[in-house]
Amino acid sequence: MTRCDWAENADEVMTHYHDYEWGVPTKDERETFELMTLEMMQAGLSWQTILNKRQSFKAAFADFKVDQVALFDNADVDRLMHDAGIIRNRLKIKDTIHNAQQLVKWHAAGKTMNAYLWAFVDGRPVVNRYQTASEVPAQTALSQQVSKALKKAGFKFVGPTIVQSWLEALGILDDHLAKCTVNHLGKK
Repeated sequence: MTRCDWAENADEVMTHYHDYEWGVPTKDERETFELMTLEMMQAGLSWQTILNKRQSFKAAFADFKVDQVALFDNADVDRLMHDAGIIRNRLKIKDTIHNAQQLVKWHAAGKTMNAYLWAFVDGRPVVNRYQTASEVPAQTALSQQVSKALKKAGFKFVGPTIVQSWLEALGILDDHLAKCTVNHLGKK
């Protein structure tokens, strides 16, 4: 098997993520919120760090159940700021809670993040097959468009680079390299 460069010679956690999650389309709302949060938390850090802390994030953020996270208050922010198992960045924590509150409003209005995001690509993944990792862009016209729309809708910490990674994680963008022979081994 040949993997994308970032997953070649990686540890088991990273390899599993590459083989069974990254680039595999999902329309699960809880998972979408989880990946949104993890991508926000990753900003300025390595993805390996985030994957290593994933179980701690799940415990800290109520398994990413949007309705529960939306109820977090200042005491929860303080609690999370003392949780060594996660990234203790007050802005990222507060923006995660804010985004959960925005999603709760959307859900109450009958909207989902999944339907919203997939509408940008007419419900079909955009499959790219770049030859080298250096060709994979940090952001695209699509991630810029989605970022702008999300900010306008009241979401925070959703710049175009974060959105690019998030769209890749959700399988809306499938950016496995052309040489990769393991893409889509599993389904979300």
